[in-house]
Amino acid sequence: MNYVVGTAGHIDHGKSTLITALTGIDPDRLAEEKRRGMTIDLGFSHLTLPSGRETGIVDVPGHARFMRNMLAGAHGLDAALLVVAADEGVMPQTREHLDVLDLLQVQRGLVALTKIDLVEPDWLELVRQEAITALKGTSLDGAPVVPVSAVTGEGLKELVGALDALLEGGEQRPDAGRPRLPIDRVFTMSGFGTVVTGTLVDGSLRAGDEMEIMPGGRPVRIRGLQRHNERVERVGPGSRVAANLSGVEKNELSRGDVLAAPGSLPATRRVDAMLRVLASAPYSVRHGAQLLLHTGTTEVACRVVVLEGDQITPGGQGWVQLYLERPIAAADHDRFVLRVPSPAITIAGGSFVDVAPRKHPRHDSAVRESLTRRAAGNVLQEELRKYRRGVTVAALLKATIASNADLERLQARRFGDWIFSDDAWKSIAARATDELSAYHTAYPFRAGMAREELRSRLGVSAPSFPAVMQGLAEDGRVVERNGSIATPAHQVTIATDGGPAADVLRLLAAEPFAPPSMAEVTKESGASDELIRAMVERGVIVRVSDDVAFTKDAYESAVALVKEMISANGSVTVAQVRDRMGASRRPVLALLEHLDSQRVTRRVGDSRTLR
Repeated sequence: MNYVVGTAGHIDHGKSTLITALTGIDPDRLAEEKRRGMTIDLGFSHLTLPSGRETGIVDVPGHARFMRNMLAGAHGLDAALLVVAADEGVMPQTREHLDVLDLLQVQRGLVALTKIDLVEPDWLELVRQEAITALKGTSLDGAPVVPVSAVTGEGLKELVGALDALLEGGEQRPDAGRPRLPIDRVFTMSGFGTVVTGTLVDGSLRAGDEMEIMPGGRPVRIRGLQRHNERVERVGPGSRVAANLSGVEKNELSRGDVLAAPGSLPATRRVDAMLRVLASAPYSVRHGAQLLLHTGTTEVACRVVVLEGDQITPGGQGWVQLYLERPIAAADHDRFVLRVPSPAITIAGGSFVDVAPRKHPRHDSAVRESLTRRAAGNVLQEELRKYRRGVTVAALLKATIASNADLERLQARRFGDWIFSDDAWKSIAARATDELSAYHTAYPFRAGMAREELRSRLGVSAPSFPAVMQGLAEDGRVVERNGSIATPAHQVTIATDGGPAADVLRLLAAEPFAPPSMAEVTKESGASDELIRAMVERGVIVRVSDDVAFTKDAYESAVALVKEMISANGSVTVAQVRDRMGASRRPVLALLEHLDSQRVTRRVGDSRTLR
């Protein structure tokens, strides 16, 4: 098992000196750091504990001006090593670093009381008690305090043993199959090219893996991997990793980017979160506040939308939606810290609950209830609630890193590859019934609504519509007849024993082969276009052109007559049929053109033959 331990503490309390004494590796790598004797950026080292545990160590700067660097190194820690100098005690940056560890919920840690060779035993005891008091109420409350001197070596063995004991029984980092490496350092190596480093979470990496750089989505490939300066073919979550990448140059990367499996990590500019304001914060976090968000190795400006009330007071907590100045790559449950830009102080932090939310109205209890359920672990159900028109099963599982077995616990309806929350499905089904009922009222003589029109009225996507239709049919809400969709109870009824329909038949039957024009028929009978259309659809009359229609019996007789004449003579002309039927040219020409279109006859010059 691999672990990552991070230092924390005030400037000049001996963090880097202590790490050098423990590991033999000086974490200060910059020339300026060595010249000034002060850690400016993140430093890295590693240690094999007596138990054999491989432990990566991240050394952070202690100066207040470099808090952004400290925050980039504080993510993904298994434990913290809070360094307090015995000759100075707990100082301002000690407390701010402790606040950060508390907001990030680093649950394991110990205090190294350094420089004990410079103080008397009585003073040392006072500082020890001060450190214990400072830990009260934080995530490190009750952590061991180990006196040590990096100069004389006193207490180093005890410190290593305490660290080993601290990590004993620690749970293995979960492998969710979604590896991501928040990048904290980018550099080039001669003969290798671009190299990035970070603490790997949520999955494993292998040499040769195709990956992408988020939030931009640039594809890259892992050429090689190192852990603790040794080449490896595979690394698991919880490891400090150096990855040699192909497909990208150093100047195209920066701290805050994330190396991730393709398509596994969203880019977002809006997140929902539970925010806790430090009790020591000098003022509240107000609605609309402009702050700096730190998560993973990323720093980005954001605006805070307080979802209930107008502010969150010191020591309080509440739901917020954060609008980010630019996209970041993040996942649900990631911890974060908020800082005031000027004067720069840490003020609040918390956990992301949804990294792909909709814009929420403020003061809406339904929103808060949904976020509460999501935070309580109903991620799959709450994620599904977001898709009011359904979502594919594959997309839902990908968004939540869930398995097919988890779907069984959902309050949902599934049709093929699509799944709908119960509420979403009830809404779609009720809308379908309402739309079809209104359509039948408006068009009582139509068999039903066209498929595409119903899809448009329901507002569902084309890919999901077959699943929607399947569900509506299974629920007994719709039937489909010849491409038209209707409610099961809908029937087209045409009364031919009286009223406009009877008048239409009477007018057309008066001279069966020489019917009046349809304009005359509709005017004299008072029949609507909808009624005429229904009579045609149900075969009561046969409309051979816009202007000409026959009764069913007349049409069948006319077709039989044309076939008889062609069979006898080999072909017929318009004039021959006109004379035989005793009709005018207008209905006969319309009839023969209709028979051509129906592939009963074929026109050859001025004649027709049978096909």
